Amino acid sequence: MNMKLKSTNIGVIGLGYVGLPLAIEFSYKFPVIGFDINANRILDLNSGVDSTNEVESKNLNKAHNIIFTSDPDSLKSCNFYIVTVPTPINKNKRPDLGPLINASNLIATVLKKGDVVVYESTVYPGATEEDCVPILENISGLSLNKDFYVGYSPERINPGDKTHRLPDIKKVTSGSNKRSADFIDQVYKKIILAGTHKAESIMVAEAAKVIENTQRDLNIALINELAMIFNLMEIDTESVLKAAETKWNFLPFRPGLVGGHCIGVDPYYLTHKAESLGYNPEIILAGRRLNDGMASFVSSQLVKLLAQKNIKINSSKILILGLSFKEDCPDIRNTKVTDIIEELREYNCKVSVYDPWVNKLEAKKEYGISLLDKVEDNSYDAILIAVGHKEFKKMGIKKIRALGKSKHVVYDLKYLFSATQVDKRL
Repeated sequence: MNMKLKSTNIGVIGLGYVGLPLAIEFSYKFPVIGFDINANRILDLNSGVDSTNEVESKNLNKAHNIIFTSDPDSLKSCNFYIVTVPTPINKNKRPDLGPLINASNLIATVLKKGDVVVYESTVYPGATEEDCVPILENISGLSLNKDFYVGYSPERINPGDKTHRLPDIKKVTSGSNKRSADFIDQVYKKIILAGTHKAESIMVAEAAKVIENTQRDLNIALINELAMIFNLMEIDTESVLKAAETKWNFLPFRPGLVGGHCIGVDPYYLTHKAESLGYNPEIILAGRRLNDGMASFVSSQLVKLLAQKNIKINSSKILILGLSFKEDCPDIRNTKVTDIIEELREYNCKVSVYDPWVNKLEAKKEYGISLLDKVEDNSYDAILIAVGHKEFKKMGIKKIRALGKSKHVVYDLKYLFSATQVDKRL
């Protein structure tokens, strides 16, 4: 392996929530080619616009050492490739490696002797070496650890989080042999101020990533189940959690919808691998089932609340505040708000959705949802606060109440307001 830091040219494949911040940071230290198959995305970035809101325009404009392109031939000048494409699940909740396979096919056509390929996309342990490397070898005609090298360094981007930024989050790195692992670690150390952790193997790094979100998923599932129990007891869940948090080692999780590109997806990658080895995971899948069922629980609670207030359920007008999978973020991937919408429509409710963060064209394209341009006073039988955007908090409960008819209910899933200010909290 003859690569040196000073001769490293980086190609980032996939310029979404993960890839773009990574490409920008690396461009401060190395020449970078930022590649994405979405030509419109490239046009936006070259115009200084990031629709994900992860990188400010001023940072896009001052990144002079980077080229944004959808031309695969541009990647030929690179010798250090980083793959940051999505790894979703299909309708059967099985891993969809399509984007990862396509990215590997693309890189294989430009792969040269001495090149390094690092995967950041979340996968099950073994995917890099079992699914990706054979593609790289077969198409390029090169051999792993003889002609080229691979590594895995899991992404830890938290969309919308302006505090925990890429350079401030410790990075796990790994390589296909000791020399490549050392080099990959050196490359990432150039941009990660928080430092790196060099894992013993690629599979260890893959496993570390997939259990991070699995652990969080299970913790939220426990709190969601507690919320269901406390609901039967007519106890306010938030009040119970605040009391419990007075003990120093109580974990501060909150109930809610579990969507997005990570927590609601990653556990299925681990369980898929476990099942392929003959082991049937129990706790992980139980947590997933519970979290996936929260939309149904919330919908039934809202319908019961309407009934209790003697508000006609059939044709009732319901306003949902928020569509993105988390607060102060435009990301609608795997949002569970859509499940609530579908459930309420089965009750023949007329559902409207307002979200100032989400792109209206994207919402229509992905889910067939026409977002409201604005909300009207005295219009709704129920207002469901589904996402904790700062705009909704700033509105205050009086303005939110004003959106309702003379008789209406407010259901707050995000604890933006106290129990005495709303009709129900999760």
